[in-house]
Amino acid sequence: MPVLLLLLPIALRPTAPGNRAGFVQMVQPTTRPGDGGAARPPAVAAPAGFVAPKPKPLSMTRPKEQLPSLITGGLALAVRLATGVFTLGWTPRLLTGDDAAAVGVESGTYGFRVGPVAFRDTSPLLAEAVRPEEPLERTGRMTVPFLVDPNTGTEMFESDDIVEYMLSTYGPPRAAYDPKALWPLRGGFQVATATLATLLRGLAGSQRQPNARPDNEAMQPLQLWGYEPSPFVRPVREKLCALCLPHTLVPTARGSANRDALVRKTGVQFQVPYLVDPNTGVELFESPEIVEYLEAVYTVPSR
Repeated sequence: MPVLLLLLPIALRPTAPGNRAGFVQMVQPTTRPGDGGAARPPAVAAPAGFVAPKPKPLSMTRPKEQLPSLITGGLALAVRLATGVFTLGWTPRLLTGDDAAAVGVESGTYGFRVGPVAFRDTSPLLAEAVRPEEPLERTGRMTVPFLVDPNTGTEMFESDDIVEYMLSTYGPPRAAYDPKALWPLRGGFQVATATLATLLRGLAGSQRQPNARPDNEAMQPLQLWGYEPSPFVRPVREKLCALCLPHTLVPTARGSANRDALVRKTGVQFQVPYLVDPNTGVELFESPEIVEYLEAVYTVPSR
């Protein structure tokens, strides 16, 4: 079962321990205890005449528009010392011949070589949803983050304790990585650099966008393939949060088997971000186009 980690104003759920592919599941409930049944998600549609853009790997589709965001995203990545770029325990290897041909095939060779945990800043296993009142409902406190793990019955506060718990419960064997490599995820350095990274991004995604649809929280969860440190993925994550849209994150840090899964799913070379919207049936690449699409579908038109 997915683990629930509550943050303000978002709730997070990482993958279950047996999910070696590393999918991260987030569920935003459309009903609450006592509602008496499941509610249908609101009806939305893609903009008239919408056509998903063709992917253009390693390029900017709108340079003037993207450059400022890419600069601040790159600075945030540097401030955080590139945490979340690699899966835990992953190391680059030079393969040739049959070994190279075996990488990424259905045999699971790729998934076996890397660990199941990929850290998003404080933990890239996590995806986000909206229930800011849930910590108060469950504990009587508004302190966040708050972790709920139905697999073990564990519930706990405190970032450092949660990171340690995630490592010991869902991480690879300690012998597979150097614990010292995780020091950027702990203590004062983590708080200071995460705060600075957020400020560099202008606090994007920290508040509900004024023109967000009032029923966005009840939408079916969107699915985003990507990884937090990517300057291309970050604007999409921020927009999903600003619009209070429940979503699932499929982490694709370097070393993740999800990279191969995305290639198989789309039939093109690896590229993120990639958004799947079950509310409209739309699937698309390209960061600025995704942000523009979300604005068109999940905001209230100005009068």
